Amino acid sequence: MTKIDFAQINGVAVTAFVFCLVVGALLSVTMHQPAPIIVGALLGLYALFAIKVVQQWEKVALLRLGRYVGLRGPGIFHIIPVVETLSPFVDQRVRVANVTAESTLTRDTVPVNVDAIVFWLVWNAEKAILEVENFLDAINLSAQTALRESIGRHELAQMITERETLGRELQRILDEKTNPWGITVQSVEVRDVRIPQGLEDAMSRQAQAERERQARIILGQAETEISNSFVQAAAAYAENPVALHLRAMNMLYEAIKEKGSMVIVPSSAVETMGLGGTLATASLGGAKP
Repeated sequence: MTKIDFAQINGVAVTAFVFCLVVGALLSVTMHQPAPIIVGALLGLYALFAIKVVQQWEKVALLRLGRYVGLRGPGIFHIIPVVETLSPFVDQRVRVANVTAESTLTRDTVPVNVDAIVFWLVWNAEKAILEVENFLDAINLSAQTALRESIGRHELAQMITERETLGRELQRILDEKTNPWGITVQSVEVRDVRIPQGLEDAMSRQAQAERERQARIILGQAETEISNSFVQAAAAYAENPVALHLRAMNMLYEAIKEKGSMVIVPSSAVETMGLGGTLATASLGGAKP
């Protein structure tokens, strides 16, 4: 028995039904005969189920006694009720499917929860209607399966840092599977990669320890460079004592040039570098008139 889909009844068909019914009723009142209203009601029912309207972005398959005839739409057309039936309308706009993979193990055996978005569209409505029973469920299940398989082939670090690569791989896998159905997958975007809280805390501590280790390495390298510089400076001063004396005098001057500063210098250093005159000159220069 043919099943009538009332969801496919449109405004044009309802208007035609009402018009036929009203005209039949008026003729019955005028002619004082019940036949016009009966005929009007029958014509209205025929128009109600025969007139179809398909939106600009939709396609529908026409079946005559169960045999595929062709696609109809967009626009208005009519069918022969009971003899001809229509498949569900196929939306050919870009659609979005949310895919989730929970507690899936990565290549390095880390359980993760991954959320992704699949952008797809029907490019061949005939194949989508005839080749697969329910392409909506097929897309969702295929995307979820492909996502789990891709997670198992990647390590956690790759999934976090290379989401675009993972999305392109998923798009390629899904497009190869859905292309025979008249469906193409335009892109896949990985929205979020979540790991257990305990593992997240452990990774945070590991990253902090790694930063501390790197800081200690840098500090040790700095100390090595400073010691090498001191060795080079000591070698230069050993070959030129006058330069060492000038450096000492400059350091002493920098120490006592500020008011209120006091520097204690051993007498042996004063005698060795001849700083007696220098100290006296500096003291006189800093004295108030």
